[in-house]
Amino acid sequence: MSAAPRVVTVGHAIVDILATVPDDLVAGFGLTKGTMTLVEEDRSEAMYSTLTGTIAVSGGSAANTAVGVAEMGARTSFVGKVRDDELGRIFADDIRAAGVDFDVPFGDEGPGTGRCIVLVTSDAEKTMCTTLGIGDLLASSDIDVGVVAGADVVYLEGYLCGLPSTAATVERTISSAEAAGTLVSLSLSDPFWVELHGDAMDAVLDRVDLLFGNEQEACGMAGTDDFEKALGILSRRCATVALTRGAAGSVVAASGRVTEVPAEAVARVIDTTGAGDLFAAGYLYGLVSGHDAALCARLGAIAAAEAISHMGARPQIPLAPLIARRLA
Repeated sequence: MSAAPRVVTVGHAIVDILATVPDDLVAGFGLTKGTMTLVEEDRSEAMYSTLTGTIAVSGGSAANTAVGVAEMGARTSFVGKVRDDELGRIFADDIRAAGVDFDVPFGDEGPGTGRCIVLVTSDAEKTMCTTLGIGDLLASSDIDVGVVAGADVVYLEGYLCGLPSTAATVERTISSAEAAGTLVSLSLSDPFWVELHGDAMDAVLDRVDLLFGNEQEACGMAGTDDFEKALGILSRRCATVALTRGAAGSVVAASGRVTEVPAEAVARVIDTTGAGDLFAAGYLYGLVSGHDAALCARLGAIAAAEAISHMGARPQIPLAPLIARRLA
């Protein structure tokens, strides 16, 4: 294809290992329910050996968003690092089959492809244990400046912020976008990550055009328990702030106006893994399609509703016809 990607997403290439578990198992692993924890490979292996009935699917926050945007119909590129191993080949095949450009060369040495054990409890809450693997070694040289310059928007997952190994990668991505007039978008990614690496995110926040997050992440980033106050603080630094609030829907602050959009109805919430990723996908697709903030958020809500209605973060039904039906 000759056309350049409209959306470029940058983040960790991860294979998700999904398991439905009781609450006491999460506590037994010494984890805080609803957060993401980085673990060493040996601990990941030990946890994995105790689980049964697991499902393996390609994942990673920015990769999930790329798949969602591509399925809606906009050409999309994902930048992430995998090893030339079984999981790496599975990841590459999956994301390319979904219509996403994925051209970063496979690593032939160092850690294996990253994976994330996603523990899903009966309330559909997810607790994640991530081994970044070679994805943690995504280098600034892996960022194609020309591809970023040709896009409408570049989307960075917050998990890249705060890691010494990817600091130069974040800087090259943002500076390349700024030089070309490409919009910069950032996801806050996870409440625990905001707590750990909020300073690193804060250092780039004034260079972000579009900020994504959920209510807890936004309050943590703004240093307040008051959601309205957090929205005000963040919207003074970013031109557009799009925040999700679970069943309460989403709120977008843009151009001095606050827009509230209700959540889409879901028969049953199965797994919230990827809800924020797919909300961002819908919003970004709406953005590059020229829609206003309200419709962008509505598209995000439709995509997120599909994600939470089944196990796994990737869409299980085609998003383009789903959106057409919902909007009709």
